Amino acid sequence: MKRNSNFDMEKFSKDDLHAIDAKFEAQKIAFAPLSFQAVRALMELGILRIIDDAGENGITVDEIVEKSGISKYGINVLTEMAVGMHVLLLKVVDGKEYLSLSKIGWFLLEDNLTKANFYFTNDICYKGAFDLMESIKTGKPEGLHVFGDQWTTVYEALSTLPEREKKSWFDFDHFYSDIAFPEALPIVYKNKPKKLFDIGGNTAKWAIASCKFDPDVNVTIVDLPGQTAVAETNAKNAGFADRINTYAGNILAETTVLPPAPDAVWMSQFLDCFSLHQITKILKKVHSVATENTDVYVLEPLWDKQRFEAESYSLQATSLYFTCIANGNSKMYRYGELVDAIEEAGFELKTAHHNLGSNCYSLLVFRKK
Repeated sequence: MKRNSNFDMEKFSKDDLHAIDAKFEAQKIAFAPLSFQAVRALMELGILRIIDDAGENGITVDEIVEKSGISKYGINVLTEMAVGMHVLLLKVVDGKEYLSLSKIGWFLLEDNLTKANFYFTNDICYKGAFDLMESIKTGKPEGLHVFGDQWTTVYEALSTLPEREKKSWFDFDHFYSDIAFPEALPIVYKNKPKKLFDIGGNTAKWAIASCKFDPDVNVTIVDLPGQTAVAETNAKNAGFADRINTYAGNILAETTVLPPAPDAVWMSQFLDCFSLHQITKILKKVHSVATENTDVYVLEPLWDKQRFEAESYSLQATSLYFTCIANGNSKMYRYGELVDAIEEAGFELKTAHHNLGSNCYSLLVFRKK
């Protein structure tokens, strides 16, 4: 069934930049790796914080040198690039130059979404992105080798990542999906499911939130062995070891057979980890154990269901992470293509709840046809 998007796609059909502005945008792309690393240095060396602390009146380069312990040369090259990027403002008062933080600089320093995206890009994607073109050719995550040659997907490697990289990955993953949980919980538990499967349950955040929300639900987390071990520990620490259990296995493997007759199946930011063909395969496996009354909940950020262009842009960029790091064949999907892939497995969309949380998640509810 063909589905139309409600997203205003008109902006993508216009080429209304003046030539000089278009040329400037092209230069931003040409120097993007250098400008990105300049911002990283400004943040991690504490320079942006020093400038922010100075307030609207600003601070001189010499004062930044004194407070940071960084050479004047280092401060100059970084702040001059930041001025060019409009991360910093430069003003002259009585013949002296003062630097202060711009709105862009504030978002880089303080906005949780921007920080999650930034450190995820730096710690997980940056080095491996050099192999993006090769990934496009092969359909494999060629950049994943930066974390070791033994992995075929990033999910197998998660539990072994260095602590900084692991934190950046989970901060990124949880920042997006967790924000929608408070609005999703009343929808999922309106029908009082007693037995819920959390497929791709990761660190048990949804399972724990579920047990806190509904005292009668029992949750089974289905995930890879490394992740189920983490989930079990977190469930125990939260006091829900008796209501949260795990089922370890690769959901795509023929040998992985789900337990029968769940009241509900939950998949949060999980299906975007798979190709459309694989999504249909997974949902066929769910279909084989679901009853006529099983509700299947899919929580995903869909790039054509966002309110703001920055949100869509973030999701479009995240697709490239899937290409070169995660698995080589998945992406952040549009509404219609995801629904079609799920319905191909024998389900029917019953309800679609859009704009959940500040990151505009969509909660799609399916039942067997």
